[in-house]
Amino acid sequence: MVRIFLFLLAVLALGIGFSWLADRPGDLVVTFGGYQYEVTLMVAAVVVVAIVAAVMILWWLLKSIWNSPYAVARHFRARRRDRGYQSLSTGIIAAGAGDLSRARQMNRQAAKLISADLEPLIHLLEAQTLLLEGDHTAAGKKFEAMLDDPELRPLALHGLYREAERLGDRVAQRHYAAEAVSLAPQLIWAAEAMLEEKAEENDWDGALKLLDTQRAVGQVEKKTAHRRRAVLLTAKAMSALDADPSAARNAALEAHRLEPDFVPAAVTAAKALFRQDDLKRGSKILEAAWKKTAHPRIAEAYVHARPGDSTRDRLARAKKLASLRQNNPESSAAVARAALDAGEFRLAREEADAAIRQQPREGAYLLRADIEEAETGDQGRVRAWLARAVRAPRDPAWEADGVVSEEWAPVSPITGRLDAFEWREPPERLGQVIEPDLLEPPVLVKLDEPAQAAPIIEAKNAEVETAAKDGEMEPEGAAKNAPAGVVRSVSNPGDGKEDAAASPADSEAAPAGPRSRRSATDGQREREVRIPPPPDDPGVKEAEEEDETAPGRFRLF
Repeated sequence: MVRIFLFLLAVLALGIGFSWLADRPGDLVVTFGGYQYEVTLMVAAVVVVAIVAAVMILWWLLKSIWNSPYAVARHFRARRRDRGYQSLSTGIIAAGAGDLSRARQMNRQAAKLISADLEPLIHLLEAQTLLLEGDHTAAGKKFEAMLDDPELRPLALHGLYREAERLGDRVAQRHYAAEAVSLAPQLIWAAEAMLEEKAEENDWDGALKLLDTQRAVGQVEKKTAHRRRAVLLTAKAMSALDADPSAARNAALEAHRLEPDFVPAAVTAAKALFRQDDLKRGSKILEAAWKKTAHPRIAEAYVHARPGDSTRDRLARAKKLASLRQNNPESSAAVARAALDAGEFRLAREEADAAIRQQPREGAYLLRADIEEAETGDQGRVRAWLARAVRAPRDPAWEADGVVSEEWAPVSPITGRLDAFEWREPPERLGQVIEPDLLEPPVLVKLDEPAQAAPIIEAKNAEVETAAKDGEMEPEGAAKNAPAGVVRSVSNPGDGKEDAAASPADSEAAPAGPRSRRSATDGQREREVRIPPPPDDPGVKEAEEEDETAPGRFRLF
């Protein structure tokens, strides 16, 4: 735009000059070589301008001819460089997309067209290609060679950090992250790694300082920074709770202010206040947190606020806390535990049953088993509740990277990630639950081999009768009241035949239990020999009664 304006200004000046000469007529006389030349002033000005223009054009032509070899070489060099950069760009895109063949091809072309000394990105493309080929050793050496270039040093450190992370070398990771932070504090990956390292080393003050630096340079958002600061302050308060309750209180209160819904911060702040005999303020914090989240750790801290309280006082506190959130399984469980400690078995049983109705989980059944054992001592009923607990969904716990913990921790023990633990239900157990009295596998004997079956059956019946005589088991009558451990012959249903050792009365009397197993292969009938279940297990009796009417079940005679 400026050049156009200057051009127009020059044309305007020439027009004004020629117009001024045209308005002032005159002659120009030149004597040269004995001749006298006379022209008008306007013609003389036009001739002078034409001569100057011709000289400039001639000079430009001579200069172009003189510089033509260099211009031609520069043209081809620029063209070669453009092709090289195009190959480099295509290769980096292919490497990022995981296209190994394309990345290898573009790497070769870019290396031929562009010098690696002039373009450092050639080293990056070569390293990425080696990683795609699976040659991590050569890629690591390439990253180490890139450390000598100041421009490529942050990139090389990042590549070496990723390789150390792949190998699981935490020491090398920290080394490269520390070098990257000292070189460029604005690198997010390096700052995150250093933050996790300081948290893992329990350097809470250093981690908080680094977090403030990240917040100042805009690496993390305000909400994320507040969450991480609350986690670090909570961890600091937990570590200083016994040594310095005052510092722990200040840190925990700030964490609770930043994240009011963060349960560990509320519990730690309340515990620090309880250590300083500030029962009222600590209770208010726990009550406010309980209204938002009914957490068992809140209930535990609230009920045991004062170590010197009697069991009656703790029961009263549990009832007060439960009144803040009624019809809640955690409220019922808290009252049930306190009532069990106080010896109020009826109230404990009612509240535990209420917790089971609202949310049937493992902890509620275990609590019910504790109440039954403390109140009646009936081991059969206790085992029945324990069996239900085994099959019930698991209680929520702190879980991070597959690790389940009863207590909260600021970092993951597997990856070292900050704020990794979450309160949730752990994964369900895999496999089939086996009761203790079923751990010994049954002995199966084919009915078409009576010579082998008879000794085994007689030996097993003798064991059961001996146990009954010794008082280990109370024998019952014959036929309908036959001993539970005596195993008679089993007939294959559908063939209309029964073994000679069995009587019709036996077939109607002995119910089939859950421990009886059916096995019939290629038309062969088999017999089962087993160890009898304990007679005082109500859960087993209940299952036997249900299994008696199940279709397709065998009966033991």
